[in-house]
Amino acid sequence: MKLSDFDYYLPKESIAQFPLKKRDESRLLVLDRQKETLEHRVFKDIVFFLKEGDLLVLNDTKVLPCRLFGRRLTGGRVEVLLLKRKEGLRFDALMKPARLKVGEIINFNGGKVSGKIVNKNEINFQAKDVDEIYNIGLMPLPPYIKREPLDSDKLDYQTVYARCPGAVASPTAGLHFTEELIGQLKNRGINFSYLTLHVGLGTFKPVKCEDVVSYSMEPEYFSIPEETQDAVRKARLDKKRIIAVGSTSLRALESFASGNKQGKTGLYIYPGYEFKVTDCLVTNFHLPKTTLFMLVCAFAGEKLAKKAYQEAIDLKYRFYSYGDAMLIK
Repeated sequence: MKLSDFDYYLPKESIAQFPLKKRDESRLLVLDRQKETLEHRVFKDIVFFLKEGDLLVLNDTKVLPCRLFGRRLTGGRVEVLLLKRKEGLRFDALMKPARLKVGEIINFNGGKVSGKIVNKNEINFQAKDVDEIYNIGLMPLPPYIKREPLDSDKLDYQTVYARCPGAVASPTAGLHFTEELIGQLKNRGINFSYLTLHVGLGTFKPVKCEDVVSYSMEPEYFSIPEETQDAVRKARLDKKRIIAVGSTSLRALESFASGNKQGKTGLYIYPGYEFKVTDCLVTNFHLPKTTLFMLVCAFAGEKLAKKAYQEAIDLKYRFYSYGDAMLIK
């Protein structure tokens, strides 16, 4: 299985740069694996494709405003992406420019907060507390969104049910849900459960090796609470469908099916994987040559997934984080 098998051409204008004003009015491509059909709707029409007793499993991770801009003492601009908090106010981070020196001081927010470069990928802050650091941060929009983050992104790039801080990227399939839509689905007898997987940069990294099988994903922290474990078991016993909202929810569910309830998962799903617990998937449209696109090909079937992507391109669907959605059933 070659990496080139998971490449496709996408016009630049297909990449969504801004969200729609109403989350649930994005387009929805419904892929029926059994009938091998594609149907085009709007996202709020998902109510017509879900059944009473279905279990929707959503990732409640919360994206941290972890993109900071500061100044060197020489005045040069510095960009810092906080990846993981270590002890105290010390963070693993990605920093630009690459020529920053160990021991160098970076000032943020007019010098109210400062950070000392510990090594190439680590910074130690001087601040009141961690909140003071994140309060001056912006949302970490992905690099294919060619603009600076806005204040509005702090809401737009967050699911309405986000509650567990720790992600550096949004579980974007969940961005289409509104409080009203969730209420409507619950009124129709659709069940909701939540798990947490803190999305890291590894999820979105393009795969570099041509031999797909030899690739390894960076592990990400996940946790499945007891009530969600019980809901999944009950759904299986009652022969009800389990619907993963997003690839992160799917990977956490499949990790759970292998006996893992909490910890780190580097579960890597590509065609040939046998799904153990997930019946349907809600997902956005993903970058070529990524583990995300491979996962979609594994779940939908490679031929049908590629057909769906091409049809979405032809019909000018909006792609990636702020783009449209697909329901694979």
